[in-house]
Amino acid sequence: MPSPRQGAVRPRKKVEADERRCPGRSRGGLTTKVHAAVDGRGRLLKLILTPGHAGDAPVGEKLLEGLCANHVLADASYDSDANRLRVKRIWAQACIKPKANRKARKRCIKERYRHRNVIKRFFGALKRFRRIGTRNDKKAANFAGFL
Repeated sequence: MPSPRQGAVRPRKKVEADERRCPGRSRGGLTTKVHAAVDGRGRLLKLILTPGHAGDAPVGEKLLEGLCANHVLADASYDSDANRLRVKRIWAQACIKPKANRKARKRCIKERYRHRNVIKRFFGALKRFRRIGTRNDKKAANFAGFL
């Protein structure tokens, strides 16, 4: 008879608890990524939390759901064909810096890309709060509520 540890499946309660907490392993330990969409004045429109080891590009589509915009500015980590297609579907122009390993280079207007400082200032203002930097809240809902 095998011991309980060999081939044991994690209990469902543990899996559900981990999903509510939203931490993820990365090189620095347990981390959580904060993805945000803001308007031209830096006001929050949408916020999504993901584990630290999750990629950024799949979250880009979720951020754009239900939003209306003329231009979408994003970092290179959000560069994917699916995200660019989603931007076209909302009748907006994409200004996403292309990744270095992209075979077909996409254009990015530098003058417009400079306006990404709005989102950088938004995250800079958030990081001033010690509670966000240290991530003392265990549950993702409490952490998102403070954000």
